[in-house]
Amino acid sequence: MRILVTGSSGHLGEALRRVLPDAVGLDVLPSPYTDVVGSVADRAVVARALEGADAVIHAATLHKPHVGSHSRQAFVDTNVTGTLALLEGAVEAGVSRFVFTSTTSAFGRALTPPPGAPAAWITEHVAPVPRNIYGVTKTAAEQLCELFHNDHGLPIVILRTSRFFPEADDRDDVRAAYEDANLKVNELLYRRADLEDVVGAHLLALERAPALGFGRYIVSATTPFTRADLAELHVDAPAVVRRRVPAFEDVYAARGWRMFGAIERVYVNERARLELGWTPRYDFGYALERLAAGEEWRSELALTVGAKGYHAEPTGPYTVR
Repeated sequence: MRILVTGSSGHLGEALRRVLPDAVGLDVLPSPYTDVVGSVADRAVVARALEGADAVIHAATLHKPHVGSHSRQAFVDTNVTGTLALLEGAVEAGVSRFVFTSTTSAFGRALTPPPGAPAAWITEHVAPVPRNIYGVTKTAAEQLCELFHNDHGLPIVILRTSRFFPEADDRDDVRAAYEDANLKVNELLYRRADLEDVVGAHLLALERAPALGFGRYIVSATTPFTRADLAELHVDAPAVVRRRVPAFEDVYAARGWRMFGAIERVYVNERARLELGWTPRYDFGYALERLAAGEEWRSELALTVGAKGYHAEPTGPYTVR
């Protein structure tokens, strides 16, 4: 199968190209994993990249960190027009399957419960309420994908991925309050996934797309929480974690780490596990086991790809390294 991977110079794109060495990489930035340099919104570039392609993994995007540095029009051009160009090109090229990398950021304001309410239990049934142009354009791109499945029968799987990037948090107060590894391991409880697991979900989506026809899935590490925890989780997260994963206290104490005082949302990956057969390995419990053994809590793939940054000019944690 000849596979086109867009965004091949980015975190996920490079990781996919590393495990799919015969795939063709497309990105606006050159890299060792990019074969075609150009924009996904450029139809001539897309047509060239799609020559002979059997499948597409569309990971190219402008991300949330670009909201402060790129215009809304740039987001529309890349995330909406680029997705449209790829979908139309894929239909014309006779591609057999299409995987679209979306984001849990698409849920937007639905992720923040009102004061006094329980933490939000986020499944695929939650309606997105985009918070910014990033969420708006990713949601619009998802709708284009669904339209092309309905109109052309193109098998499409949408993966709403949670955080997997290694860069520091974009909030100054959070970076000041928590050691970076402490912060990210905390997030594995409810809003983060390891890059290796995210790649695995994409490969399964590619395999299962023809049988599924169309599907939309949350891709995040398996949470130890249940719906019964949501009220307490929003006011006393350490108590819930202590009950669900008691081993965390000793591991955290040895490192001087802290658990968040409250958690406002929980991403639920049950549908991806059931329908894609996805079995993410790098969850909170596994991270604790590795830390207790003195081992690295992240996958080798995540460490190898490393940080990318998002901007050529200094912009806090999102500077290109």
